[in-house]
Amino acid sequence: MRIRIAFYTFTFILLSLGAAAQDPYIITGKIFDSTSNQHLGGASIRIKGAGSGAIADDDGSFQLKTTHKLPLTLIVTSVGYKAQEFTVSEQGTTGISIALNTQSLLVDQVVVTASRISESILRSPVTIEKLDLRAIKESPAPTFYDALENVKGVQMTTLSLGYKVPNTRGFSGTTNSRFLQMVDGVDNISPGIGAPVANAVGPTELDIESIELIPGAASAIYGLNAINGIANLKTKSPLNYEGLSVYQKVGVNHIDGKDHDPALYTETAIRWARALDKHFAFKLNVAHSQGTDWIADNRHDQYFDVGNKTNASVAAYNPAADLINRYGDEYNSDLKTLTLAGKKYDVSRTGYLEKDLTDYAVRNTKADASLHYRFNPNTEISYTYRIGVVTNNYQRGNRVRLDGETIQQHALDIRTRDFSIKAYYTHENTGNNSFNFRPLGENIDMTFKKSGQWWNDYTAAFNSAYASNGNNVQQALASARASADNGRYIPGTHAFDSVRSKLIHTNNWDTVGAQLKLRSAFYHIEGQYDLSHLIPVVQILIGGNYRNYIVTPDGNNYVNPNAWYDPKQANKDFNYYTYGGFLQASKQLFDEKLKITASVRVDKTDYFDPKVNPRIAIVYSPKQQHNFRASFQNGYRFPTLFEGFAYVNNGGVRRLGGLPIIAQHTQAFENSYINSSVTAFKNAVNADANNGMTTSDAIVKEAGVLVQSTYNYIQPEHINSFEVGYKGILLDNKVFVDVDYYFSAYDHFIGQLDITQPKTGTIGGGVNTTTAAEIYNGQVTKYKMWTNSKSQVTNNGVDLGVTYNFYGKFNLNANASYAAIASIESTDAFTPAFNTPSWITNVSVGNREILKNTGFNVGWHWQTKFYWNSPLAAGEVPSYGTVDLQVNYRIPKLFSTLKWGATNVFNTKYYQYLGGPSIGGFYYFTIVFDTNTRQK
Repeated sequence: MRIRIAFYTFTFILLSLGAAAQDPYIITGKIFDSTSNQHLGGASIRIKGAGSGAIADDDGSFQLKTTHKLPLTLIVTSVGYKAQEFTVSEQGTTGISIALNTQSLLVDQVVVTASRISESILRSPVTIEKLDLRAIKESPAPTFYDALENVKGVQMTTLSLGYKVPNTRGFSGTTNSRFLQMVDGVDNISPGIGAPVANAVGPTELDIESIELIPGAASAIYGLNAINGIANLKTKSPLNYEGLSVYQKVGVNHIDGKDHDPALYTETAIRWARALDKHFAFKLNVAHSQGTDWIADNRHDQYFDVGNKTNASVAAYNPAADLINRYGDEYNSDLKTLTLAGKKYDVSRTGYLEKDLTDYAVRNTKADASLHYRFNPNTEISYTYRIGVVTNNYQRGNRVRLDGETIQQHALDIRTRDFSIKAYYTHENTGNNSFNFRPLGENIDMTFKKSGQWWNDYTAAFNSAYASNGNNVQQALASARASADNGRYIPGTHAFDSVRSKLIHTNNWDTVGAQLKLRSAFYHIEGQYDLSHLIPVVQILIGGNYRNYIVTPDGNNYVNPNAWYDPKQANKDFNYYTYGGFLQASKQLFDEKLKITASVRVDKTDYFDPKVNPRIAIVYSPKQQHNFRASFQNGYRFPTLFEGFAYVNNGGVRRLGGLPIIAQHTQAFENSYINSSVTAFKNAVNADANNGMTTSDAIVKEAGVLVQSTYNYIQPEHINSFEVGYKGILLDNKVFVDVDYYFSAYDHFIGQLDITQPKTGTIGGGVNTTTAAEIYNGQVTKYKMWTNSKSQVTNNGVDLGVTYNFYGKFNLNANASYAAIASIESTDAFTPAFNTPSWITNVSVGNREILKNTGFNVGWHWQTKFYWNSPLAAGEVPSYGTVDLQVNYRIPKLFSTLKWGATNVFNTKYYQYLGGPSIGGFYYFTIVFDTNTRQK
């Protein structure tokens, strides 16, 4: 409450500072590079001897209102360029063209994502990074999206070839719903999955203009789920870039032939843009890529990692082995405790390796078309249609195969000098061939032989072999599995392929299918209005948005929650909405050396009360080259569709959404045991039985080990974040330094918790031997339920980036990021998974023209080992280091550039998360034919 009162008071003071302004006259013009003629967005235009000024837009244009007495002198500056003075002697001067000469350091200056308005990157109120066209072209990364991995503070998680998930400031995951990804300000999230599908439906390599990235919370102006960061992919307007461009890449991976034979990768893209006149333009983009994915084949046994101890005496040949990338052998669903020759052993089904279940071909076809009409320099309307079709291996709670996943998007954008409106619609369809690896592996085994019969056969075969081989347990276990598996479907055979095909086209994961079938959509509208023309001395921005999800029940991932009360609703679509609004005020004081920005946002989501997100930020610039910033903000993350509405019977363990409307009828939150205590209980009972006690007596003795779950229905996740930083230019514009420190506190962290519910009994208070017997005998329902951690977790970190231009056109870029958990208020059964290396470091050296028309860049990436925890697997991810390089040669007369490059040059195998693929070297050649001309 104190924060709210202080904020409202502060905003009122800012508004009150404005005095009645005189009618100004207007000076307009454009700023451009004297050598390349490219327009310089973000250039600063100031009146000499006065405090007023303006920042050039992305296309270099500016508009300056002033009442200053004529004649006056404009001082034009842009980082990396020499300052230029221009004299204005008449009112109404328009169409000025001012050329700036380059200096040794080039730093992109204009960004819009930090505050939703154009501003200098040096004076952004929060940490923000930017990759422009030159940085993208000079990167050794094979694509602009891959280049994000080398940005300060960014952690990448590689799900498959060409499919990466970015994250900043900790708590990473394979579906990062805490990180907002936009294309031209349009959210390109997959509605059903609940996170962006990498760049599968984003810009092509030819159409990307820049990437702006905010590490850390941005909920105060973006709402939704932007609490870990934002990436905004900005494309080229056909009114600014027109012409024909063609892009062709060929590459090769798996060159050592260990996981797979050497494989060819190809990517083709075409862009055609044309301005029919100064008002109307269109563009078309088409791209297709295909290759062979990295292979996931981690055979580490997880059985003992989660506390199972029953098989400790036979650990070397564990009959309950649960290999990370083998499916159908899971300890929490495909396991049974058997009495074999008088002793208790845990035994699981055999399962199938991932490489036997999936095709490692990857493909992505995408296209977009847009129409732009510019009424005047400040008013434009555009319509864009995007479609992306992707086939690759992916990981959510389990590993899945997306085969023909299609996302379509329609977006309408109206922009004027003072306001903008965006409206868009996104639809997702996973197609008929996508599937989940875990139920596929389980149900192939179940199709061969039901588990009850399989365990009976295993028991009989073990006892027979044990009696005939001199009581050799190891040989008996091997004989028992071979006997129980006799007649099992063998990968590579026609029978295996036939049953596999039937299961992946059957939409029922319980015991007969594995198909992944999502049909979800949302429509979204947002707008903002800049009130600065009404109150010139204080910049006021207001805005709001509304989003409505449309979910089609699929029988596995989602059910219509109304069907519990009205069965007729079972196959009808249902909705999930959110809306909100924000107010932002910004004021420059003390001859524009101090900039104060304050904002507040209110969001309302279906099933939850409104949440208030304030942010206040201060930037102090004693000189243009030195900029100090500090900010405080909080944010909320509301549950995604899957976290709120999931109802998935995933191989004997149901993933259960945390909303009462979904979970209440199961009583899972009210009547269940924590699964870790169930494991400890079974271990204790088995140990007692193996020491001569009867099983029933052991259950009574150990019933007190069971711990009832006290977790509750899901609530929004909450973060408070504090940040300080500095951006500066040193040593005569040769060195650029950017450093920040942040501290964040998370409450009600959203995640999954394993629980076990007795089939019939009610737990009640105290020790309950009746339900304990149900638990031990497997008369249970198991859940992975979405809920909130009881712990408050704090994390902090430091990011440092340095750019140094030296000896002509050589440049050195280095950055290092440190991130760590600062404290955990209390431990409980569900502690948030940080999933982040302590240190991530990137160093690169390059020269864009070491010889005539020839440039190069060499980069080194290194990160420390860290602990990974996810529903699929938990354990340590080793440290690794890689070297990337590229050499490019330009042929100006042919409008072409040739680029040879490689990532992970030395083919050092590594993986970035448990369960993920083993990544090796990728070697490529690219040719770009580009007649795009930048319009003046």
